[in-house]
Amino acid sequence: MADRGTFNVVILGVGFLFIFTAFTTCGNIEQTVVKSLENDTFTGSGYHSLGIIYGIFSFSNLLAPTVVAVIGPKITMFLSGLLYSGYIAVFIIPSTWAFYLTSVLIGIGAAMLWTAQGQFLVENSDASTINRNTGMFWALLQCSMLFGNLYIYFDWNGRTEISDGSRKNIFLFLLVASVLGTLSFLVLRKSHHEEEMLSEEEGQSLLSARVMYKHRANTAMQDAKSEFKTILQLLKAKTMVLLSPCMVYSGLELAFYSGVYGTCIGATTQFGAAAKGLIGISGIVIGIGEIVGGGLFGLLCKNNRFRRTSVVFLGMVVHFVAFYLIFLNIPDDAPVVFTTTTQKNPFLTPSVSIALLCSFLLGLGDSCFNTQLYSILGCVYAEHSTPAFAIFKFIQSVFAAVAFFYSGYLLLMWQLLLMVILGFSGTLCFFVVERMQNFSADLQDY
Repeated sequence: MADRGTFNVVILGVGFLFIFTAFTTCGNIEQTVVKSLENDTFTGSGYHSLGIIYGIFSFSNLLAPTVVAVIGPKITMFLSGLLYSGYIAVFIIPSTWAFYLTSVLIGIGAAMLWTAQGQFLVENSDASTINRNTGMFWALLQCSMLFGNLYIYFDWNGRTEISDGSRKNIFLFLLVASVLGTLSFLVLRKSHHEEEMLSEEEGQSLLSARVMYKHRANTAMQDAKSEFKTILQLLKAKTMVLLSPCMVYSGLELAFYSGVYGTCIGATTQFGAAAKGLIGISGIVIGIGEIVGGGLFGLLCKNNRFRRTSVVFLGMVVHFVAFYLIFLNIPDDAPVVFTTTTQKNPFLTPSVSIALLCSFLLGLGDSCFNTQLYSILGCVYAEHSTPAFAIFKFIQSVFAAVAFFYSGYLLLMWQLLLMVILGFSGTLCFFVVERMQNFSADLQDY
């Protein structure tokens, strides 16, 4: 089982590496690509598309466990991968209706993909291998921010406009990566848990395939109803209410670093011919920040309450420094200009070094908040971790969607100010929750 489990986890990680090399690169550049289209009939917005994806994703999470339970994680991941590939393919021959339709479909596919991934990872792990397998998977996934963005840098460096030929070559490359990732799911072997379930079902020879799937669906629906009730109960809990501002903030800054900041760099007139290539380098540096933060804080500071507050405080300081430098270094109209590059001048002469330092700080700060939110939810809701994480992903995704929708209209200054207010209040509430947990632990010891 151990060898088969390790094989499955590695293939799973490689599949996600290829698919998210395509998707994270696409998210980083799509508003810039949409702005440069030589097509008068296309009226789509990259921000709106990403907003739709995250909005649909947040609500589809409620149905995803039922679908995965009925058709199994392997088939679910394969079908979801096809939806990701369809979204990438739209950019080769852009069409407004197809762009928004695939945005809806990929939102559904993302919920199915991540739910199936979680179940498949658990099925192929035991108590002694779960930490190692999770680490292997996340290490492979985080590398997805490197390769596609590196291609963008080499292809776009020195270009002031993105030609149709260049766009088609980039998205053909990303489509191939996405299809390879999707096909890799077909190589996955049946887990020990899945084989036991199948042998039980095969043993009931009187049951037809139709009855068997109906039985699975009924069981899944019962589990989904039970979990939904638990989610509603947890939403009313004081701890979850206090953690909500931190979750909201994680959604806003997710939208900012994954889709808005790269667009701002690419639109900065003062970067000249280097601006478009810097979008790729910025994505790579954000990925490095995520990897460094995840490695340091996810592994070294596990299950340590004192360090958890320290890491969140560090994340807030790191992000606030990044926001202040971005405010000084990037023109205020960078997120909202469409047909031209920026017209306004920032307080400082825009510096590539400062822009890339901010990219690193955004990735590092994001990993601080995310690792510690997962840690505190796992600690407080050890018995109900799945519903607790579902609430986190729901709140995060809804507000990422909201952020993408306002990003095309609000000047950079107001976007940064909103994140500062929510970042500060979210950190403060996180500290209150930690204090409550420490107080409860002290009472139990007493």
